[in-house]
Parts: sequence; structure tokens; C-alpha cells
Amino acid sequence: MRIHSMDSVTIEEMVDRYGEDVWKLVFSYVRQEQAADDLTQEIFIKLYKKMDTFAGHSTLRTWIWRVAINHCKDYLNSWYKRKVFPEENGHFQMMSSGSSVEGAVIQKDEDRQLEKVVLELPLKYREIIYLFYYEECSIKEVSFLLGVKENTVKTRLRKAKRLMKERLVIE
Repeated sequence: MRIHSMDSVTIEEMVDRYGEDVWKLVFSYVRQEQAADDLTQEIFIKLYKKMDTFAGHSTLRTWIWRVAINHCKDYLNSWYKRKVFPEENGHFQMMSSGSSVEGAVIQKDEDRQLEKVVLELPLKYREIIYLFYYEECSIKEVSFLLGVKENTVKTRLRKAKRLMKERLVIE
């Protein structure tokens, strides 16, 4: 969805269309449901206040993701995060595929194992995995969203997959 002006988009439409995906993105950073809820709300407030700064040089989704990622990184570096939410808990909501109950149970177990491994990755790898695989962003989009070179994204993606493979073999 390419929008060149925010005149035609309301905050309600942004929340309806992107709210759940923003929450999942935030959760991939903070790994705590309550913190993800709070930060998602803060992000949409920030988006509302900054609607006039959207220049239309990218898609609305890309702009929202950039604001969300920056907000998450600011939060992770903040005093508030270290003092109020010192313990980690929570889960990604993974999609399971399978036609049988047995297959669904196996898929759900595999999803939980994969989720656990992803959440244990260092942030610089976790954010790449999340954006590339869960949000299906291209290398170029991930590069833009994170403010790093495309080759850096490719290198981190390879390293993240290697780390995940090592950890999955151990379990």
C-alpha cells in the first residue's frame, strides 16, 4: 500500500491494519507480553503525533515499522526497561500447518522449539530473522528498516541461521 499523504488514513485504520503485526514486531524485541502491549500503544500514539512527517517516500507499512523499531531500540536502552520489566517471558504466536491433529501437535511443538531458539538469539540476529521470515521483508527492506547495509543483513542472516541450527541440534 503506497500512500503519499496521511490525509486519507486515520489512526484507527492504521491500528486495525497493522496493530497485531506491530505487536508481534515489538514482542520480538522485548520478549514480554505486558511490555509489548505498552510499547505498541506508545508507538501508535507516536505515529498519530507524527502523521504529518510521513513524506510518502516509502510505504506506510515501512514507515510504521521504522518508527516501531526505533521505539523498541530506545526502550531496550532505557532505564525503565531494566527496572520495571527485569524478567523475560512470553511467546510469539506462530502459525501451525497440518491437516491432522497429530500433525498439528507436532507442528506446534516444533514451532515452540523454533520460537525459543529465535528468542534466545542476540537482538541483532533476532530482529533480522523476525523481519525476514515472519514479516517477509526483503533484504533491501530489512536493510532500510534497521539502517544497515544489505551485505550486513545477509551476513547476520547467515550467522543467525547457523546459530539457530546449532541450538536446534543440541535440543
